[in-house]
Amino acid sequence: MTIILAIDTAAPRLQLALLMANGATDIAVDDIATGHAELIFERIATLLARNGLGYADLTRVAVTTGPGSFTGLRIGLSAARGIGLARAIPVIGVPSLLAISLAAAAGKSVSVLLDARRDEAYLQNFSAPGMPLAPAQILPMADARAAIIADATLIETPFVDIALVARYAASADPATHTPEAAYVREADAKPQSAARIARLTP
Repeated sequence: MTIILAIDTAAPRLQLALLMANGATDIAVDDIATGHAELIFERIATLLARNGLGYADLTRVAVTTGPGSFTGLRIGLSAARGIGLARAIPVIGVPSLLAISLAAAAGKSVSVLLDARRDEAYLQNFSAPGMPLAPAQILPMADARAAIIADATLIETPFVDIALVARYAASADPATHTPEAAYVREADAKPQSAARIARLTP
């Protein structure tokens, strides 16, 4: 019996889905740019309770891994990994561009393009939903648009269909879907090194 909780906090929403053993899904969505940490466990508890389930019933947890909000990603990943560790169940990391591609029609090529600011874009091309042709890239916006697959379905929304993420996670291999943040662009916050005192060698 498979019961999967899916979590997405990469975009300015808190999205949750439960995939039940009978194949039905139930979702919860809050349009929020911040405050995910304060709401996430309350919303998970509500979602489980209204379906007559508890944490002990979960068999997998899925979480989007970005690119996306640095803080949002960490909250979703931490929650998913914490539940997985506590329940000793697999945690499936689903890259956000792949997750977004799942909304396209089956069997059709897909290009997912997201504004990354600074006149840049995240781009990933897929031969079909969930089937990447190459890793995600960050490119100048003009170059990204030029690299879109001709006649592909073009998706430019940062919001995943969280129910589709839960369904994808049901058959995803945990060994190849690790719950680690996929920033594509390096995080802006970097360790300070200019003012460090040199270590003396004996």
